[in-house]
Amino acid sequence: MCELFARQDPDRYVPVTRRIRLNGQSTSVRLEAAFWTILDEIAREQGESTGAFLSTLHREVLEFHGEPGNFASLLRCTCLVRMETRRAAQMPVSRAVA
Repeated sequence: MCELFARQDPDRYVPVTRRIRLNGQSTSVRLEAAFWTILDEIAREQGESTGAFLSTLHREVLEFHGEPGNFASLLRCTCLVRMETRRAAQMPVSRAVA
């Protein structure tokens, strides 16, 4: 079982730092490459650049919960939520047997 995970391409978990602007403020975020790939896909689906998507996400989190304590963790969890949502959408609808 662990072999499935152990054999993954090491480039997927290489840390990548990107400089971004969050609502006008320049900052850097360090995430594993696989997370950046997912965030780039989400942004593309939203019709935005990754930076614009992250700014929108940051602004909305501020409105709902205040300043996120760890923005990188929020981004990783955002990727997980996307994966969970997609998986749920792909599950077949079970029909009740009368």
